[in-house]
Amino acid sequence: MTRTTPPTTPPVARTLLVAPGQHGAYETVGEALRNAPDGGVVTVAEGTYAETFELADRTLTIRAADGAAVVLDGTGGDRPALAVRGGSLTLHGIEVRATAAALHAANVDLTVERCTFGATLGPAVGVRDCHRFTITRCTIAGAAQGIVVESSSGRVADTTVTDIAGDGVVVGLGADPELRNLTVAGCGQRGVYVYRYARPAIESCDVSRTSGAGVEVAQQSRPAVRRTRVHDTQGVGIVFGPGCAGEVEECHLTNTAEPAVSLAEGATPTVVEPTRRAAPTGEAGLDDLLADLDAMVGLPAVKAEVHALVDEIQVDEWRRRAGLSVGTVSHHLIFAGAPGTGKTTVARTYGKLLEALGVLARGQFREVARRDLVGQYIGHTAEKTSLVFEEAKGGVLFIDEAYTLSRQAGSGGDFGQEAIDTLVKLMEDHRDEVAVIVAGYTAEMTDFLAANPGLASRFSKTIEFENYTPADLLAIIGRMVESSDYVVADEAGQVLLEHFDRIVADPNFGNARDARRLFEGARRAQSQRLRTLGRMPDVTELRTLTAEDVLAASR
Repeated sequence: MTRTTPPTTPPVARTLLVAPGQHGAYETVGEALRNAPDGGVVTVAEGTYAETFELADRTLTIRAADGAAVVLDGTGGDRPALAVRGGSLTLHGIEVRATAAALHAANVDLTVERCTFGATLGPAVGVRDCHRFTITRCTIAGAAQGIVVESSSGRVADTTVTDIAGDGVVVGLGADPELRNLTVAGCGQRGVYVYRYARPAIESCDVSRTSGAGVEVAQQSRPAVRRTRVHDTQGVGIVFGPGCAGEVEECHLTNTAEPAVSLAEGATPTVVEPTRRAAPTGEAGLDDLLADLDAMVGLPAVKAEVHALVDEIQVDEWRRRAGLSVGTVSHHLIFAGAPGTGKTTVARTYGKLLEALGVLARGQFREVARRDLVGQYIGHTAEKTSLVFEEAKGGVLFIDEAYTLSRQAGSGGDFGQEAIDTLVKLMEDHRDEVAVIVAGYTAEMTDFLAANPGLASRFSKTIEFENYTPADLLAIIGRMVESSDYVVADEAGQVLLEHFDRIVADPNFGNARDARRLFEGARRAQSQRLRTLGRMPDVTELRTLTAEDVLAASR
């Protein structure tokens, strides 16, 4: 008789629900955290939880329930609302308020996504001695300092830091994070302060309305500041102190104190084509921005639509100058399509194009989701939505997964409807001051537009973002490889193409996000392979991703 052993499957992480008043659920977040096993997921229902937490050497995920507005309120205390030391923490969709500090993380593997942080007397987010951390698509507002990163490696991306009494972002004590696509505005001191041997990469950020310098570098630091815009600052644009080095590449500096880039005696950064100019109006600015759009991989129909919009706006302006009649044009748009198809990137570029055309005053970018607009009681939502809209004036308000606001989507409820109704009125009252872009899956966006009789008429056009082709994805991952100083072996290129051919039909296909995950997985596989060599790899080996690495990542 042959005996077979059933295949083993990895254990599923235990999920604990926090929902006050609901039978079988935990009343408080603290109670759930105390009972959660390592690897557990604590899902929190909508509400405000007046609790503070200290986690030591735990492996946990804390996330808001789907579509829920969850607030951890630690105000009134003299300790961080959430203090984490050791272990691993993933935080998703949570708003954290505090007096002393909202989140303090030390020596922890940290992942934070779509969260909001504020702290009246301390840093909103403090990261120290973390070998790996990721903060993405977050909002930091109303704090003594925004984000403070010390002695850590990681990434902060697609995040807004605003209304800060002191410095917006502080990087020090040898930290070398990547800061990408940050919007830093409204700071009482500096926008970004780099000190004590820090080596951050600051790329494609927007820094404005600072009382001090836009970016200040001090105490032997060596940042790389690339393709970053610094404008409307009381201090100089970028300043390097004695003994500091690094590079400044293709940065645009407008309406700052003189000089645009200040180098103290003994400072030796490489400065490549810093642009000092007035606001980017006129055809030259448009050409640069349209060239950036055209340089994106794929999206031919999207690029054609944006070009047509720019042409129409430009011609209308020429007609106005000639004394001819010009019709009323709405600059609000719907971006429909699957995740990972470049909607956020195109929305940022669209805002800058409208600024270059003189349609918008600043062209800044404010990205929000349901939790940023919807409150916990009647009247609170209108207040939150109006505040977000006010902050976006002069630029683009980008509402991701906008369909979660509608009743038809099943997760909006009356408060979501209140946000939609408030937006409709604000979009009409201030149609020349803000460009609102709503984004989401095509079918769900149809339900969203049906949530208010006047909603569809507020948008001038729907732009469809198609999925990337396997060839597009190969080009995208090629850019990731090149920008990270890797190369792909010839045989690995074919493996990549075959992998993308297989996954494009998957209903959960994530487009460029899947390409990013595959690249990161190949890097990890390469690291594991090289560690087994028993010797120091040479430079070629350190740079090359092989077919073996790609296959390991795709599995």
